[in-house]
Amino acid sequence: MTNVRLVAVSAGLGKPSATRLLADRLVTAARERLERQGEEVEVRVIELRDLASDIANNLVTGFPGARLREAVEAVTGADALIAVTPVFTASYSGLFKSFFDVIEPDALTGKPVLVAATGGTARHSLVLDHAMRPLFGYLRALVVPTGVYAAAEDWGGAGDGLTATLPDRITRAAGELAAFTAAARQARPAGPAQTPAGDGAKEKEEAEVVPFEQLLASLRPGRG
Repeated sequence: MTNVRLVAVSAGLGKPSATRLLADRLVTAARERLERQGEEVEVRVIELRDLASDIANNLVTGFPGARLREAVEAVTGADALIAVTPVFTASYSGLFKSFFDVIEPDALTGKPVLVAATGGTARHSLVLDHAMRPLFGYLRALVVPTGVYAAAEDWGGAGDGLTATLPDRITRAAGELAAFTAAARQARPAGPAQTPAGDGAKEKEEAEVVPFEQLLASLRPGRG
C-alpha cells in the first residue's frame, strides 16, 4: 500500500495566524480519519507567506524558482489537498490566488480538495461558495461538500443555534475528504493490462469506476 500524500496550503500572512491554525486542525482531523481507514499518511503544510517573492517573480518572468517548483509539485502530486485562505475584501487573498495561478489548469483534475477560510466575522463565510468553489471547479478538482469557515468568535465558542460548532465542521469536512480520497485512489488506473501478443492488441489502462451513489453513501453519519 502506498502512503496517502496529504498536503495543506495555508495563505496566512501573520505568524502565528488563524489561517495556519485552521489548516493544522484540518490536517490533524483528516489524517486521523485516513488512518482509521487503514491508510498511512504523509503530511506536508505549505506556507505561502514563505513563497511570496517566488510567486511574484514567477508571475513576472514566467519561470518558477526551485522552492516554488517544489511546492507546486507537492500540491499537484498530492492525493488530497486542504486549501485555506484568509478573507480579504470579501474574497480569497491575492497571495492565495496567485499561487494557484501558477499551477497548470488541468493539474488538479479529479483531486479531492477541502476548502476553508478565516475572517473577522461570520458575514464573510460565503467566500467558500462564491469564490473558492468556483476557483477549484475551474481547476476540475473534486471539492468536498463541507467547506470550513472560521470567524473570530468560532475559536473556543459554542456556535449558535443554526450552525454547527467549528470542531463539528472540521470533523465532518475531514471525513468527507477521507472518503473522497479513498474513492479517488480506488478509481485510479491499475496499470497497463497485457493482452496476448499474437492478437496484436495494444496495452490499455482500465480504471475502476466508483458509482457516485457509493461515494455519497460513504459520507452518511454512522459510516467509518
